[in-house]
Amino acid sequence: MTTADARRQLRATDVKRLNRGWRRRTESRLGLLVESVTQPFNVGSIMRSAAAFGVEHLWLAGNAAPPTHPGARKTGLGTERLVPWDPAVPVPDAVRAAREAGFRIVAIELTADALPLHEAPLEGDVCLAVGGEDHGCSPALLGAADAVAYIPQIGRVGSLNVAVATAIALAETRRREWAR
Repeated sequence: MTTADARRQLRATDVKRLNRGWRRRTESRLGLLVESVTQPFNVGSIMRSAAAFGVEHLWLAGNAAPPTHPGARKTGLGTERLVPWDPAVPVPDAVRAAREAGFRIVAIELTADALPLHEAPLEGDVCLAVGGEDHGCSPALLGAADAVAYIPQIGRVGSLNVAVATAIALAETRRREWAR
C-alpha cells in the first residue's frame, strides 16, 4: 500500500467499521447535563459531540435552549434524534434524574477545588455537567456535583466556548477509557 492509498479519506463503510471497533472497546456509560446554555448553535454543537462520543442521555436544566430549536437542529445536523434528551427542568431535578440513572456528576468549571481534567475522576458511569455561556455552572449545580474539573489552558484567553469545552471533556473521558 502506498502512502497515498493509506492517506486517502475513508469511505462511509470504512468509517462505520472503524467506529464499530471503538464501540466494542467502550464499557462505561456517559451522560451529559447541560445547564442554561441559551444559544441554540451551542446546544446543536453539544448534541453533535454527544452523538459522536456515545452519550447515553442528555439532561437539560435551567433555561437551556431545546435541541429542537431550528438553530440547534441546523448545527446539530439531526443529532437531537440520536441522543435521548429531556426538556429543561430545575437543576436539582436534572441532577436527581442523572443520579437515578446511575451516574456520578462531574462538573466542568473553574473553582478553587477543581482538578485538571486529565486528573479528574472520569472512570465508570459519569455524567459531565456544563453551564451557560456567560456564568458557567450555577452554585446549585456545583454544590450537587461529585467532583469539579477544569480544562488547563496556557493561552491568553481565560475560557473556552461551552460547546468546545464540552467536546474536549467528552473526548478526554472516552480517551481515558480507551487507553486502559
